[in-house]
Amino acid sequence: MVKTYLFLAGAVFFEVAGTMLLPITQNFTKLIPTAALAFFYLCAFYLLTFVADKIPIAIMYATWSGLGIFTIAILGYIFFKQTLAWQAIIGLFLIVIGIILVNSFTGKLS
Repeated sequence: MVKTYLFLAGAVFFEVAGTMLLPITQNFTKLIPTAALAFFYLCAFYLLTFVADKIPIAIMYATWSGLGIFTIAILGYIFFKQTLAWQAIIGLFLIVIGIILVNSFTGKLS
């Protein structure tokens, strides 16, 4: 199961890397950032194929997207100087708490 979560973490990493490139592609007019974005997304989906066999797809997707949202918010603050209201920050932490709860019961439901 550790290997499965490593694949999931890799998928989150590649999805976040691709998403961070979205503003840099300038509406897909910049070739190199656009190609890198496509590569990162393809890597993310490729890694998810290994996870889909081991974790229910709803839990896999909730974890992947939730961690991606949380990470993008932090990196958006660091690299793009985007700010979040305190309510949004609380919401992001609630997402993380939800991910922890959902994943803590993954193997106990079947």
